[in-house]
Amino acid sequence: MPAACGAGKALPGGGDGGDRPRRGAGPPPPSGRPGPAMAAAARPALARALLQQCLSARLQVKPPERGCEAEWVEIQRGLVIYICFFKGADEDLVPKIVNMLLNVKLSENESGEYVSVLDLPGDVLIIPQATLGGKPKGRKMQYHANIEKEKGLELYSQFVTLCEKELAANSKCMETGVLVKHGTYGNRQVLKLDTNGPYTHLIEF
Repeated sequence: MPAACGAGKALPGGGDGGDRPRRGAGPPPPSGRPGPAMAAAARPALARALLQQCLSARLQVKPPERGCEAEWVEIQRGLVIYICFFKGADEDLVPKIVNMLLNVKLSENESGEYVSVLDLPGDVLIIPQATLGGKPKGRKMQYHANIEKEKGLELYSQFVTLCEKELAANSKCMETGVLVKHGTYGNRQVLKLDTNGPYTHLIEF
């Protein structure tokens, strides 16, 4: 009779496990069923963010029209955040993303140490970037995983608002007058970026 799964492993209480299952023990878990860790790892991403250190950045949020020049938003030293939401993302996810992105130590200070953008402190430019959800199929890119436009706009607006609140509540940011600027959702935009590195990170949620 073949040994039960896990035979030979130490058991709680000092038992050696033996080659036979303990009397009264339940059946082994069905094969092929992933555990909690594997299930979490297999879960599709709900959002993706790309972080880029910058010395300065300038984003066109409205193209030039007859009689009107283009409109731009601009930041100095800080962080550019490209953000994309996928199907299944909801309002509960946004605070977790904001907390991670504003507190992760990816900004280099004058001493060469890596600190959060809040501790730098630095400006933040937020850019909606639907192409982060692209997946190649043949020679073309598909974006089937991206969230619906209306829901995406709702989550993006919430993301921008929470970033603004976090910087406004931070004493270092308030003292230095750092800025939060953002692009317009669903529109084609032009970016001019003076990178610091380049030092770029992709984070999934």
